[in-house]
Amino acid sequence: MVDVRVPSKSWVVVCDGAKALILRNAGGAELMNLKVEETLSQPNEPDREIGADKPGRTHAADGQSASAVEQTDWHEQAEAEFLKLVAAKMEVLVREKNTRRIILVAPPKALGTLRANLSADVQAAVSAEVPKDYINLPVDQIERHLAS
Repeated sequence: MVDVRVPSKSWVVVCDGAKALILRNAGGAELMNLKVEETLSQPNEPDREIGADKPGRTHAADGQSASAVEQTDWHEQAEAEFLKLVAAKMEVLVREKNTRRIILVAPPKALGTLRANLSADVQAAVSAEVPKDYINLPVDQIERHLAS
């Protein structure tokens, strides 16, 4: 478990590469009451539905030899695009709702992708990062995990 203080009116963003919950603490620091403000998700289609047929091939300048091109990981690209959308939503929180305190909860890989897409203002508003995957938990269990 992680010990994180979530003061009143703080925002908690719980996400991974396919889903995100944007929560607001309507309670206090001791008695958290997270309310879902927005839910984001992306379809999780198989690679055969997202990508092209098969990897391409390249030919050397001599015209004789050829080699295969590595297959594109379409799921990884879709996750990176989704996390850019989450970063944009966090930007809206900071700019339009004057948010000064955001707790970011995501798996380590998603945290790294998010950090690269956060503006300086959003980075300044992030008061804590929790490198855990809580996205599939009910909100009351997320509260328990954050409160310890």
